[in-house]
Amino acid sequence: MTTRARGYVTVTWSEANARRLARQHLSGPVPGLSPAEAVGAMLGTHAQVLSAAELSVGLRGTVHLLPAADLPLWTGALSAVPTGPNPFPKDARMTPDQVEEVVAAIGAALTGAELTVDELSEEVVARTGPWAGDLVMPGFQEMWPRWRQVLHLAGHRGVLAYAPNRGRRATCTNPGYTPLPGPEAQAELVERYLYAYGPATPAHFARWLAAPKRWAEGLFVSLASAGSIEEVAFEDAGPAWVVAGDTDFPAGPVRGVRLLPYFDAFAIASQPRERLFPGRAFERALGGGQAGNYPVVLVDGTVAGVWHQRRSGKRITVTVEPLESSEPLPAGRLRELEDEVERVGAIMEGRAELTVGAVSVGPHA
Repeated sequence: MTTRARGYVTVTWSEANARRLARQHLSGPVPGLSPAEAVGAMLGTHAQVLSAAELSVGLRGTVHLLPAADLPLWTGALSAVPTGPNPFPKDARMTPDQVEEVVAAIGAALTGAELTVDELSEEVVARTGPWAGDLVMPGFQEMWPRWRQVLHLAGHRGVLAYAPNRGRRATCTNPGYTPLPGPEAQAELVERYLYAYGPATPAHFARWLAAPKRWAEGLFVSLASAGSIEEVAFEDAGPAWVVAGDTDFPAGPVRGVRLLPYFDAFAIASQPRERLFPGRAFERALGGGQAGNYPVVLVDGTVAGVWHQRRSGKRITVTVEPLESSEPLPAGRLRELEDEVERVGAIMEGRAELTVGAVSVGPHA
């Protein structure tokens, strides 16, 4: 039970984890939950593997899928986050003027249009110059044109978003949103993050957002001074933060089995990571310490296995590898797992079959 100590609310890992799972709609399916509501609760779902994104959303009732209504918030917040050192080789970099020229060209090319990345590349080079098309960016087993290093920045500025696929090919468009002012957007983003994943520290927030830790610390101090967030004592992280007044936590832990796909937001954002991935899970279910590269099995709210699905037509073979015991799964747990596999099949519109055994594929396979 949450208690007060030294003037602070004291929160245990079990309480924090149970509340996160509930607010992520992972305590159980939520009838009538829309895809946008599910994605909003996660603060975006990673969509590099679109089938995994579909499963993340389906298990709760869309690169990241976000509710369209939240686009001004995200573009305002992300465009105001300070960047680190330029990671690209010197001969691949762009000048500040070139960056602005390319972002403007992207926005103009996508206004009223839906273009594939190759079509967009042709438009950007035509509007800027041959230098933008120089193949200097390492991609997936190929080199990409120079201009693509600011593709993310165009999204942050609100001039690029996904449009409907054209067959199997993704397309982009200019959504025409005006970003919220940076300070307002960042304050709201911190509050939403703490509502979904708190208690959390500035370091947790910085890691989640891929932002500088010192900047995050300053942002938390300013929000605490404004009374928007408050400090609590978090069992394994020391001083941490929640939204002001949001100090009610469940009295009991979460029970049950859940299958989370690649890059599920809960597995990536929940901290401290060593508590969510205890024992062997820290080595087996994390790819080099990075969450998301393996689909994971949650048992009573913590990672207790990995899994993999292989599809052949309508048939989906789901292999689950438990991590902590060599003993057969108890009958009750096996039934829960079979029910969860059935849900996966329904979401993926196939017939899912469970196999309990070793997962032989590597990360992100």
